[in-house]
Amino acid sequence: MNELTEYALLLGLVAGAFGLVVSLHGLARAIGRSRREAGKDIPATAGSLARDPVWVRYHARYYGYALLFLAFDMEMAYMYPWAVVYKQEGLVALLDMGVFLAILFLGLLYGWSQGALRRQ
Repeated sequence: MNELTEYALLLGLVAGAFGLVVSLHGLARAIGRSRREAGKDIPATAGSLARDPVWVRYHARYYGYALLFLAFDMEMAYMYPWAVVYKQEGLVALLDMGVFLAILFLGLLYGWSQGALRRQ
């Protein structure tokens, strides 16, 4: 396959996916008409009306927690495939994962030294 054919195939796949999404959305709107009810638009928490406004902003200090969570969540996402490949690769895979975990640990130590884990 030449390069132009590969791009045409990619364009066809993107157009097909977009067409599928649009057609499913149109089908859902045609079949499942929703009814407007007074109680549907009121924000509720556990069966009672919400005290706080729905669109509240979170304080900037929570973004540090979110970034730490994402970093360690990605660590787990990379460790599962690594565990499968570890049997085949052996010591090289172990050293690679050690470097990866050391970098994450250094990031954790830096965040800890800057007070990212301090309760406020």
